[in-house]
Amino acid sequence: MAIFLNADSKILVQGMTGSEGTKHTRRMIASGSHVVAGVTPGKGGQEVDGIPVFNSVGEAMAATGANVSVVFVPPKFTKGAVVEAVNAGIPLCVVITEGVPVHDTAWFFEYAQNAGTTRIIGPNCPGLISPGLSNAGIIPGDITQKGRVGLVSKSGTLTYQMMFELRDLGFSTSVGIGGDPIIGTTHIDCLKAFQDDPDTDVIVMIGEIGGDAEERAAAFIKDNVTKPVIGYVAGFTAPEGKTMGHAGAIVSGSSGTAAAKKDALEAVGVRVGKTPSEAARLVREVLAAQ
Repeated sequence: MAIFLNADSKILVQGMTGSEGTKHTRRMIASGSHVVAGVTPGKGGQEVDGIPVFNSVGEAMAATGANVSVVFVPPKFTKGAVVEAVNAGIPLCVVITEGVPVHDTAWFFEYAQNAGTTRIIGPNCPGLISPGLSNAGIIPGDITQKGRVGLVSKSGTLTYQMMFELRDLGFSTSVGIGGDPIIGTTHIDCLKAFQDDPDTDVIVMIGEIGGDAEERAAAFIKDNVTKPVIGYVAGFTAPEGKTMGHAGAIVSGSSGTAAAKKDALEAVGVRVGKTPSEAARLVREVLAAQ
């Protein structure tokens, strides 16, 4: 088992003929993904490494049975690409693109919600990987293995670090949800999925300063999650009022600080590491005690 992405996932890549799309398509295939199609308007009929390219998502789905889209298109075209994927009814759309205007994200996320057929992950995210089964995005496929740890993270690089720290234990699925102010799939969505996944024994949740997503996740954990959750919040040393990296990571007063998020999580029984390595150690302690 895994969440959102499994051995039956058939991936199409929107923007596969571009340099980033081609590079990461090859990396996904190398880590075991079943990439069945590319989509670039006007380039239908071409191939990339033997993979057929189509003019539209609908054509690609009809011809190949694709059920996952990974979006590698420039920011100004991302809204159109996602809307096309939603209109085609693809179940999962992973938006890797960084720098998507927040207004565009708000629009296409609401559009997807109203359609009711497509889960969006991202934008500005590394995607997700179910090791040994499939990899949709830019997460390195060789830094971990299949296991029973579930990971949800706002940060791409911290996703990679935690996967490496716990590489001997392995992961059911690792999901990088992105750090923009508006994103599709949230911490809570992943927590619910991991709670329902019989092959996930412990959940790691990585957050960061800014906003209240972690506090809302804490409230959800209190009422809905029985599996152990280990947390890490990036930004304990961040100065107040300064935007740090991700567009959503800005602190105002006591709201959105790492300390406030740590307190909220610990209040509902989540053990929180002050460094990624400490969080990894807590995961090992939990699993050893099971």
